[in-house]
Amino acid sequence: MTPAATGSELPKVWPTVVHMLIDAAQRSPSAIALICGSDHLTYEEYASCVAGVAARLRDLGIGSGDRVALAMSNCADLAIATFGVQAAGAQVVPVNPSYTASEFGPILENAECIAILFDATASTNLQNLLHSFRTECAIRIGTDGERLTRWRGAGLALEVHTLPDTDQLSTLQYTGGTTGRSKGVNLTHRSVAINVSQREALLPTRPDCERVLAMTPLFHVYAVAMCLYLAAYCRGTLVILERTKPELALRAVADHRITLMSGSPTIFIGMMASVEFARTDLSSLALCYSGSAALAPDTLRRWQDATGCGVCEGYGQSESGPVLAFNPVRGARKIGSVGVSVPRTDIDIVDVETGKHSLGRGQIGEIRARGPQIMAGYRALAEETSQALRDGWLYTGDIGEIDADGYLFIRSRKKEMVIVSGYNVYPREVEEALLAHPAVREAAVVGVHDDYRGEALVGYVSLANGAVTEADLKEFLGKRLVRYKIPTTIRFIDELP
Repeated sequence: MTPAATGSELPKVWPTVVHMLIDAAQRSPSAIALICGSDHLTYEEYASCVAGVAARLRDLGIGSGDRVALAMSNCADLAIATFGVQAAGAQVVPVNPSYTASEFGPILENAECIAILFDATASTNLQNLLHSFRTECAIRIGTDGERLTRWRGAGLALEVHTLPDTDQLSTLQYTGGTTGRSKGVNLTHRSVAINVSQREALLPTRPDCERVLAMTPLFHVYAVAMCLYLAAYCRGTLVILERTKPELALRAVADHRITLMSGSPTIFIGMMASVEFARTDLSSLALCYSGSAALAPDTLRRWQDATGCGVCEGYGQSESGPVLAFNPVRGARKIGSVGVSVPRTDIDIVDVETGKHSLGRGQIGEIRARGPQIMAGYRALAEETSQALRDGWLYTGDIGEIDADGYLFIRSRKKEMVIVSGYNVYPREVEEALLAHPAVREAAVVGVHDDYRGEALVGYVSLANGAVTEADLKEFLGKRLVRYKIPTTIRFIDELP
């Protein structure tokens, strides 16, 4: 197993992340909490907006035991809504707003959300679906709808006695999990809040000093943990980019004097490839985090050599709250490793066949983990939950090894999954979409190494009849799948081997 983490004592643990935000508003009310485009909110204004959202939801009869979906692109409203739903006692359900109707459908069916907040990105694909589900309230958010920032000057306060209990459900995070079927990961307020503090033990922040850049989507568990919650914990300023573009990120680092930045291999490579990289002042950066996909050692070295800023690589998944391990700030950072386990967490390597026998240092097997941040289970999927959670352990489906110093290395994946730019993609879903085309007889999709995306999808297709081009099939897929699930290349063959 991994050893006790460096700095294994947990710092302050809040009952919920909303308690954490209340504390920040009380300690640093006039500090800038949130910047996104023209929106600038102090912590006092931030908390007032969250209180306004919570009150509005309660007025609609939404509270404990209910689920509220958020299908929104990066904006100040999404940050406010995330805390607001939780403050109301409901469970927040983050969803990619770019999903097609066929991707939204299974999630809405499983989640049974009583309300959904959505923006223009999600509008078209959602509007035709809402009547099919029991969603009772749909609220359009944004410049062409409601702004959740309107309570900024209302002086509303979040009352602790109205907040949910630490054992109530906080988040329903949809993920491919250990198979291609979309699963909702149930996380309690306790597991979410303690994971913020577990991360803090290995990657300590400076109170009232940090300026955090969020460029990855805030519907993704990685950005929520490493940007949204992290910034509130240290009473820092969260700068949200509406779009993930290298030039915008570089400009934001320089203009806002960013100190902490979460990225992925795609982001680091894209920023270094930009013509603006060499002439951008990145001297404010104190530390960068990398997750979502494996960071090539060469990419890490090039970034650190060019910027003088270290990168700590970590590991986790939605089912683990999400953070399981990180290279610590105080202690050795091993290139190629995802570090040591966070406090109060055990990581073990077991045999792939049965998952019952622990393996020694340097031996490769399936990674399993246990700790207070682990999910309560998958929503309404008892069999899948029993497969993932066994005897108190979360079986991750990833293959790895632990070295002599207790550092974890990811070697492969037991589960059939491809990670494209940090997003989990299951080939079976893409294959089924291809097979829906009348001209396609057989289809197979595989992942291949890609320097920019980490991995890329390649499709192999045999045709039943008719003439169809690669462009035709990509256009067909574009109506059924979000963009990152579409293969970069589709090759035509006579028949599958």
